[in-house]
Parts: sequence; structure tokens; C-alpha cells
Amino acid sequence: MVKKDTHIMVPDEVIMNKIYQIRGKKVMLDRDLANLYGVETKVLKQSVRRSIKRFPSDFMFELSTEELQEWRSQIVTSNADRMGLRYPPFCFTEHGVIMLASVLNSDRAIQINVQIVRIFTKMREMLASHKEILHSLEKIEHKLTENDNQILVIFEYLKQLKESKQQEIGQKNRKRIGYKQKNEQ
Repeated sequence: MVKKDTHIMVPDEVIMNKIYQIRGKKVMLDRDLANLYGVETKVLKQSVRRSIKRFPSDFMFELSTEELQEWRSQIVTSNADRMGLRYPPFCFTEHGVIMLASVLNSDRAIQINVQIVRIFTKMREMLASHKEILHSLEKIEHKLTENDNQILVIFEYLKQLKESKQQEIGQKNRKRIGYKQKNEQ
């Protein structure tokens, strides 16, 4: 008997495109998660409501009606897409997504959850490396500013040296006045 491979693979880009920045947090919407988990949004929301104590405000929050309208205006959607957003969606942070796996205890939910957590981790690592790069660039910029100041000082010294040389040459080439000896002319 051939063993069936039950590993579900969703391209990382598909999941990354479903991560939004709302209220300053990276979140995923209930309908996107339901789609990835292979359940209806209504079923996902019912499961969350039954276990609401598992989802404090830093794990999950519901968009207000005003936020939903603003979000809709920023994202171009078709009428069919809008129909799925009649009610303000639940927004799950990374921790909320992890908790959601325990509520939707299915193999598919667990596999997709592992993948989502890995993507959140990659994004966090990328952000940290970008911060390091920005910090290094700031250091280089600071050094360049210091070097610019030092170069300006060097040019100022060269200018003064040139002026003093010109004065010295001017002193040698000026016509002597006063008593002259025969061998001086």
C-alpha cells in the first residue's frame, strides 16, 4: 500500500501577501486564515468565540467599522471580495495565529500554522538585519562627516601654506631699497 503524502505546501509569497500592517501590528485576517486552513470563516470565528479567553487583545482584535471602511478604500477589491467583508474581520497577530492552531485542532491547520510562524520569524529576522545594516550605514555616515571636517581643515592649512609661500616669494622678488654694494644688483 502506498502511503499518501499529506503534507500541504502553500507558497510563502501567498502567505506573506496576506500579512497586513494594522494598528501598527503585523496581522492576518480571519477570512485569509480560514481559506488557508480549509474551513469557512464562520466556523473559524465560532471556534474563536467559544475559546475567547485564549485570545487577549494582543493576540487578536476586531476591526472597527471605521477601520474596515478605511481599509476597504485602500485596497481595491471586487464586489465578490467585498461580500466576504460584510462584517469587521478578526485580526490575528503572530501569537494569535499560534493560539488558533490549538483551537482548530486539524492536521492542515497545524501544518499551515507552522509555515505561518516560520514566515513571521523570517520577517522578524529580516527586519533585525535591516536595522543592523541601517546602524552600520549611520556609522559610516558619521565617519564620513568627521572625515569631511578633517579634509576641510587640511584644505584650510594648504591654503594658508600657499599664501605664506606666495608672501615669501613676493619678499624675495621685491626691489631692494637702500644702500647697495657693488656685487649686489
